Amino acid sequence: MTVASLLDRRSRLMGPNVSTFYDEPVHLVKGEGVWVWAADGRKYLDCYNNVPHVGHCHPAVVDAICRQAATLNTHTRYLHEGILDYIERLTATFGDPLSTAILTCTGSEANDIALRMGEAVTGRRGVIATDHTYHGNTTAVSQLSRTNPPTGGYGSHVRHVPAPDSYRPLGGEAGAAHAQAFADEVAKAIAELEKTEHGFSALIICPFFANEGFPDLPKGWLEPTANAVCGAGGVIIADEVQPGFGRIGTHMWGHQRIGLTPDIVTLGKPMANGHPVGGVVSSPDIMTAFRKSFRYFNTFGGNPVSCAAADAVLEVLRQEDLMENAKTVGDYARQGLHQLSEQHQVIGDVRGSGLFFGAELVRDRQSREPATDYANRVANEMRRRGILLNKLGIHYNTLKIRPPLPFTRANADLMLSTLDEVLTDLPVDQ
Repeated sequence: MTVASLLDRRSRLMGPNVSTFYDEPVHLVKGEGVWVWAADGRKYLDCYNNVPHVGHCHPAVVDAICRQAATLNTHTRYLHEGILDYIERLTATFGDPLSTAILTCTGSEANDIALRMGEAVTGRRGVIATDHTYHGNTTAVSQLSRTNPPTGGYGSHVRHVPAPDSYRPLGGEAGAAHAQAFADEVAKAIAELEKTEHGFSALIICPFFANEGFPDLPKGWLEPTANAVCGAGGVIIADEVQPGFGRIGTHMWGHQRIGLTPDIVTLGKPMANGHPVGGVVSSPDIMTAFRKSFRYFNTFGGNPVSCAAADAVLEVLRQEDLMENAKTVGDYARQGLHQLSEQHQVIGDVRGSGLFFGAELVRDRQSREPATDYANRVANEMRRRGILLNKLGIHYNTLKIRPPLPFTRANADLMLSTLDEVLTDLPVDQ
C-alpha cells in the first residue's frame, strides 16, 4: 500500500487535516529499541519519540502486558493490588507531600483533573498558562493553548503570560532579571483574574518549558513565580508529560531540576512505553478535597494491564540505569552540537538536559533572527537521510531531539554526522 493511498484512506475514514510528520509522511511497520522500520524496508534512527520511553517494543514491557492481559483486566471499582503497588512505587520518586495519585488514560485527562483539583482547593477557577504551551485537547485544557486556539474562543477565566526564552530573555537580561520579569507577568495575570468573578486558582506549566523551546533556566528560576502564586492562594500544576521519568538525566522530574515544589503533577506519554496511561500526583490534602468535590471515575484508568505496563517501565528504568544513560549520552550529544556550531553559523544556541536537547537555528547570530523555514527544511532532510527529529519553540526554529532512553553515543554520532552533512548541503538562504 502506497503512502498516497494511505493518506487518501485516512482522509476518507478519519476526516481531513489529520496531521502527519514531514513533507513525505513515514509509513512505519516495526520498532525495536531506538530504531523503526518503514513499509519499504527503510530503517530510521528515532531521535524524536518519547512515548517508547525505554525503547520501542521493550521485551519486559511487552511481557508484562501479555501476562496481565492473559490473567485479568478490569477497572478500579473492583479491588486489585496492581494499582496500589504501582502508585507506591511511582510516588516514592517524588518528594513530600506528593504521595497520592489518580491514573488516567491520557495526559489531557490528567491535566483536566488537575484543573479541577485547583478548583476544589481554592474555590476559584481562573488559570494561567504560557502563550506557547500545550497541555492537551479536552475542552477544558484546550483553553490553555495559544498555538492551537479553541474554535469557540477563550474563556474569561484564562490568562496567558509570555513564554520564557533564555536566548531572548524577557526584559532583555538573563538570570535573576529574566526570572523576575516572568514572575511579574504572572503576578499581573493573577491581579487581572482576581478582579473577575473567577478569581485565581492555578498556574499550569511544564517545568522544562518543552514546547516553549526548553530554555536554559537555572535552578531556583521559578522561585519568584512560586512566591507570587502562593501569596495569592493559588496552586502550581507541573505538567511532566515531556520531561518526566528521568529523561532530563539529572533528575527524575523536571520540577526537581528547576527547584520547584508543585502542588499537583501531571503525567502521560512515556508512562507505559506506548500503552495509554496518564496520571495525576498530589498531596493527601489536595486529593481529599478533590474526591469530596468531584465524583470521578475512569473506566480504563488504572486497569491491571495498564498498571503492569507502567510498573515494567519503572523497573526497566532502574535495571538498565537509563536516567544515568540519559545524562551521559545527552551531555555527549550536546557537546557534539556545540562543536557543530563552530562550523555552522546557523546554530545560534544549543541547550537542553539529558536526552531532551536541541539547537536553535538563526539566520544571523547577532540579530538572532529565527530561521523557521530552514529548521523545517532541515527536519525534512534529516528524515530523508534516515534520522527522525523535529522542531518546536516559540519561533518553531529549534531542532527538537528527544530519543528513547537507550540512545547510545554511537547513535548520537550518527545523528550528529548526518546533521553536519545536512547543514553543509542546505544553504540557509536558499
